[in-house]
Amino acid sequence: MTNPNWLDFNDAAPQSFIVPNHEQKLSVEMLKQRLHNQLTTVLVHLFPYGRIRQPHFVIGNVQGDAGESLKVELTGPKIGMWHDFATGEGGDILSLWGAAKGWDHRHEFPEIVSSIHEWLGMPLGMDTYSPGNTLQPPYQPPLSQTTSGSYEELGAPTDSWKYEDAKGNLLACVYRYDTPKGKQFRPWDVKTRAFKTPDPRPLYNQRGMINSETVIVVEGEKCAQTLIDLGICATTAMNGAKAPLDKTDWSPLHGKHMIIWPDHDTVGQEYADRLVIKLKTLGITSLSKVVIPDDKPESWDAADAFEEGVDIDALLQAQTQPIDLTIANTEETLPSATAGEVMTDRTPSPQDWIAPRILTPGGLLVLGGAPKVGKTDMILSWLAHMAAGLPFLGMIPPRPLKIFYLQTEIMRPYLRERLQNLKFDPNFLPLLHKNLVVTFQVRLLLNEDGVNKVYETVKRFFKPEEVDILVIDPLRNVYDAGKSGSENDNMAMLAFLQDRVEKLRAMLNPTMGVILTHHTKKVTKAMVEEDPFQALSGAGSLRSFYTTGMLLFKADEKQSVRNLMFELRNGEAIQAKLVDKIDGTWQEMSFNCERIVQKEYGAKLDAERHRRHDVILQLIFDEAREGRLYTPAQFREAFEGHAGLGGERTIHNRLSVLATKGYIKFNKDKAIAMGIKSKYGIMCVEDMEIPTNMEEVDIDTGEVLPIMQPVLPTHFKESQSGAILPVENPDVWVYLD
Repeated sequence: MTNPNWLDFNDAAPQSFIVPNHEQKLSVEMLKQRLHNQLTTVLVHLFPYGRIRQPHFVIGNVQGDAGESLKVELTGPKIGMWHDFATGEGGDILSLWGAAKGWDHRHEFPEIVSSIHEWLGMPLGMDTYSPGNTLQPPYQPPLSQTTSGSYEELGAPTDSWKYEDAKGNLLACVYRYDTPKGKQFRPWDVKTRAFKTPDPRPLYNQRGMINSETVIVVEGEKCAQTLIDLGICATTAMNGAKAPLDKTDWSPLHGKHMIIWPDHDTVGQEYADRLVIKLKTLGITSLSKVVIPDDKPESWDAADAFEEGVDIDALLQAQTQPIDLTIANTEETLPSATAGEVMTDRTPSPQDWIAPRILTPGGLLVLGGAPKVGKTDMILSWLAHMAAGLPFLGMIPPRPLKIFYLQTEIMRPYLRERLQNLKFDPNFLPLLHKNLVVTFQVRLLLNEDGVNKVYETVKRFFKPEEVDILVIDPLRNVYDAGKSGSENDNMAMLAFLQDRVEKLRAMLNPTMGVILTHHTKKVTKAMVEEDPFQALSGAGSLRSFYTTGMLLFKADEKQSVRNLMFELRNGEAIQAKLVDKIDGTWQEMSFNCERIVQKEYGAKLDAERHRRHDVILQLIFDEAREGRLYTPAQFREAFEGHAGLGGERTIHNRLSVLATKGYIKFNKDKAIAMGIKSKYGIMCVEDMEIPTNMEEVDIDTGEVLPIMQPVLPTHFKESQSGAILPVENPDVWVYLD
């Protein structure tokens, strides 16, 4: 007897659809066959939280919640058929698509079919199905058969693992396939909905690492999940020992006690050695490595240990060897890499302590100023804002920062007055109260005893690894020049910075930022024009050692306005600022002494036009890489009111200007091939590419990547007459700014 709740469209009336000229019309059966041919990919797209339980794909319900109540047949004569045992509903793959998208499969079947065409790269060019609609949409290449080794030829996955962020949002899945040639793995990137690794690659088990002080790094998801199931916090990089360290985001390990458990083979040991060097740069609390017993077989790992019934806790106690983090470089060679390794490094840059690149992790900032210029007053207000997570004069912290302010000049009653007189939002005072620690006038040299005294003082208020910024104000009062050195002695200054300041940083938090305040000579007009930072007092080695220099000075002693200048080693140049203290608060001024918020409206419009300029070119480029090409008219319609571009007329004007200046050219041949009638053709920008109908598999990562094809212009807009003329050399781009 047929289940009345099952829906099967096998006997539905024949239906056909108007599709772009470059695609064949698909019947319902052909559409189902397309989905069956890549069923695993379809199901992962619909239900990222699903799992393979051969011979089924399981998920909690059609809403996509985790669970196993709903099962889909992966093979055999019933391939694509599904049944939800909790509700009794079921049907074929088309009805499942509709249920997952929230459509009534009885009354909204055309919408289901249109959506599937869109996903297959064969959009119908309409929001809903309409038999008479012949509008041509932007081109999207259809999915195709991939080259040898593609996911369609591997059969159904035998296991899968989910990569989530710290909040539980799904980032990626890794699928395992057991083939006659051995096991293979394929990563699925949820963001791009493609068989590729995310950029950057996340760590496994990020939610589990949040509340765990100790984390074990193993090779591969199977080993990590084995330990997790035993109640032991573990993680792995995607691709295990083959993981490119510089393409993985290791930041969740900051502040953790780390244990490396390598596989018992040469590859595993080499990976562990590389990982040791990487972990030392992350500000971890401690580091150890599991030494595998000699009697264990080749490639023996954490999963093997569990299967053998080994007492994992006892093994970790007996076979874990500590690694000294205080050694700056355990290698006999200097830290180095080939240009190729550096240029292909996709590791996200560490987050600035103070953006943009003003104070970077492990960085040293020197703030110089003459006496009575307001240096201490400004830095006190600056640090208060950083401790509360608030911007100050265009300098932005990523969050409320924990700051230890070692100031040696002002006694407690007078520092109290300055703090109490700060003009500060009362809503943020609780953060300031707990995150900023200050010292009072002290007589201290940062010699060996002084370093230890500062370290012990910091520990009264913060865990050492929690300190984000250490401030020393001023440098001259704590400077230990040794027996014969002086502030002007380059060797003595270099020794002080390395043996005192850097030692204190290593004892607290290797990634924390350090700020030193220092006196300057009078900054003359000639210095400002040539090199203002030569005004810093003392040895030149101080300037060569810092990552950022800042100068606060008055160009005119009769005026209250100060100049604030920057010298950055780790970022792009920052324009000098004019600052002043007005009504108790430090404010940035324009160079005609008007507040920046009162800048001319025309300047704002210019900036907005430049931003839109960049957005339009980037959109055309990015859309092409996804397989979507546009004529000017299609682009205006598609992006009206999106990305801050304004209305259709505004976009039209910007496209016209960009074409006149040579930023946009056109390909008429592509438009003709797509059956599109357009005076201009498809828009092109420099270096634009589209995916072809061929794919290739990255053997090392398992990613299935499209083979890209350049889109070159055939015509351009002549700047004088506005005529559309053939290009002479499609590879040459000349811009008329």
